[in-house]
Amino acid sequence: MSSNRNNYKIAVIQLNLNNTPENNLEKCIKWVKDAAKQGAEVISLPELYSSHYFCQSEDVDNFAFAEPLYSTSFNAFSALAKELGVVIIVPFFEKRMAGVYHNSAYIIDTDGSEAGLYRKMHIPDDPHFYEKFYFTPGDIGFKSFPTKKGNVGTLICWDQWYPEAARLTALQGAEVLFYPTAIGWHPQEKEEFGTNQQGAWMNVMRGHAVANGIYVAAANRIGLEKYLPETNGIEFWGSSFIAGPQGEILAQASVDQEEILIAEVDLSLQENVRQNWPFLRDRRIDKYGDITKRVID
Repeated sequence: MSSNRNNYKIAVIQLNLNNTPENNLEKCIKWVKDAAKQGAEVISLPELYSSHYFCQSEDVDNFAFAEPLYSTSFNAFSALAKELGVVIIVPFFEKRMAGVYHNSAYIIDTDGSEAGLYRKMHIPDDPHFYEKFYFTPGDIGFKSFPTKKGNVGTLICWDQWYPEAARLTALQGAEVLFYPTAIGWHPQEKEEFGTNQQGAWMNVMRGHAVANGIYVAAANRIGLEKYLPETNGIEFWGSSFIAGPQGEILAQASVDQEEILIAEVDLSLQENVRQNWPFLRDRRIDKYGDITKRVID
């Protein structure tokens, strides 16, 4: 556990990332600096920050976007974290070895060191979200990472839908769950299904906040990404938000603007909520063994 028990300010950065890795890196560095100037101490970028969302197709050429551990992204943001004295969550496309790739995130501490690494555990395979073609499921589990600002947990996008992931991270002492994200509408479905899809996305994460008495912060991208000319592309819906331990919305972004959201993690409030809503105390852990089964026949 972190020895520093002060409150701290967290930020999520919502961006259009439909550009080259070099330009996206330069852009993200600028926005992280802006967030730090506004007082943010733990800052998260959106999922796969360095490129457009290439999983719209199954194309081996897209593996060129991957990078080995501790290379371009780590070096740039490690130096930046040290310069600014902030924690930065950097989601990136990891090349682990030939043929093994992950959707990962660095948690970089205020001195530029690695506080932790997370590899996305739940990998979707939906129309134009063909992530199973690219990403091996994570194999290092769910973690709370002690940093010099506080204890943070990082899950990634599709992990948002799983209460087990949020629970296992919270039980290790995380005070906030960050969800770097790339989610949006299929334009042809937006009118009929869009409101319910977006609402479900927010509701499930607010539920994680309530069930665990924890802060939740989701960092999504924006913009229509239509790099495949024969398709309608994906309209990323933004709507990044930070919720408190009762699911209350502390900050929320628009659907189409680049923004920084900042909120304070109030540790005394979190403890007060957990004391008065003792959901963790009342868990019947002696009766949950079947949770590890695929179905209960």
